[in-house]
Amino acid sequence: MPAPARPGRVLSAVAVAAALLAGSTGCDDKDGSAAKPSATVSPSPSASASASASASPEASVSAEAPPSPSPPAAAPTAATASATPPPAPAPPPAPTRLKASVDTRGGGLALVRGGAAQEFTVTLRNGNSAAYGHLLAAFQMEFLIGEPGEKQGRGPGFALERFDAASGTWKAAALRIANDRKPESMYTGGAPLAREAVRVERYRLRATAGGPTGSTPLMVYVIDTDADRSAATYQYLPHTTS
Repeated sequence: MPAPARPGRVLSAVAVAAALLAGSTGCDDKDGSAAKPSATVSPSPSASASASASASPEASVSAEAPPSPSPPAAAPTAATASATPPPAPAPPPAPTRLKASVDTRGGGLALVRGGAAQEFTVTLRNGNSAAYGHLLAAFQMEFLIGEPGEKQGRGPGFALERFDAASGTWKAAALRIANDRKPESMYTGGAPLAREAVRVERYRLRATAGGPTGSTPLMVYVIDTDADRSAATYQYLPHTTS
């Protein structure tokens, strides 16, 4: 029975085989150096340094670059504008109405029968509430009464005239002598007056030679003849005839 192989001899044979294999691969290089497997090649320190150097300037430039300017403020959006309440509208003007006034130099009419006429004016100052198509000034006096218990006369005894600016002349105007008031629906005529317009009319009154004497006011009514109604508070002038 053959003796068992010693362990030292088995290891020597393996070592010899490995040496022979290494020698055969090393002989393939022309300069006799052993070839290195490509799988085990790692980047050299110089290559790593070069890559780091090429990346480092970009990083530093990016870090040192000044901040970009802020964009301009955006215009208010519709939502922002709607959040701000609009200014309150101005309140409408208070309504105003037509006013009439009667003026004379002495504050009244002091007539003498057969004497000169005395002039007075009627001013119509309209408000902002309505415009008028036909506005008429109407005049009335009551019967004159002289001494207590004595009647001095019942005739008209007066001449009323209105100045016509178009022709520059005085023309006869209506004067009612009565103790009762004439209804507005019975008046016609008149001139237009716009909103907030002002019209000044000139009149004069004269007492005739055979007329009555006494004292009674001259009443002035302003009538809207389109609506058959009074358009302003009536006015009056104190009057005496001697």
